[in-house]
Amino acid sequence: MSVGEIDIWQILDILLLLLIGMGPKVALVPFLDLTAGMDGDTRKMVANRMVRTATVVALILVALGAFLMKLLHFSPEALYIAGGIVFLLLALKMLGGAGEKQDHHEKASERDAAKMALYPLAVPYLLNPAGITVLVLFSGAIDSWLMLGLLIVLVLLMGALDWFVFSNLDSIAKHLDKSRLAVTEAVFGVLLAALAVQLVLQGLADLGVIDLVGH
Repeated sequence: MSVGEIDIWQILDILLLLLIGMGPKVALVPFLDLTAGMDGDTRKMVANRMVRTATVVALILVALGAFLMKLLHFSPEALYIAGGIVFLLLALKMLGGAGEKQDHHEKASERDAAKMALYPLAVPYLLNPAGITVLVLFSGAIDSWLMLGLLIVLVLLMGALDWFVFSNLDSIAKHLDKSRLAVTEAVFGVLLAALAVQLVLQGLADLGVIDLVGH
């Protein structure tokens, strides 16, 4: 990607993909659920560690994603399909989570908060399978320092957005009850399931197994 090939619409497209892949919306409900019994300081510690970990992992994928593809001998098509399958499992877990809320809280209270920030909050909720897939594919498409710098800036920008949202969740949490959380999680689960299926279809189409019509 050269200077002349980059325009505002391409940057917005990349930003939108990163918003889906490492934006706050997928991790919001799980974060509120898992940190519900924590005091404000502990919750902020979890938020900071979660965002910092997801951002660092994202930057590593930008720098080394293409190398990892070659090292492990998998294709972009395989990455699409694998990311879609894992994302679908995550979406199904969100859809079925409403009936398991109480047990989920009891287990969460026994976990070490620092470990919880790394898994499952940083990965796979904040930096989700769609984000991992996109970042690895972007890494393979880097052909200039300009593109590398642009991706790094956009990842850091998304990390800053995540930090702002999760560091100020106390005021948001006051306006959310269990029923609203369940509805939000169900809606996101359906949307993410659709995205997961699209990733799988894209991988199959790139392999020539199917033909995507009207996409």
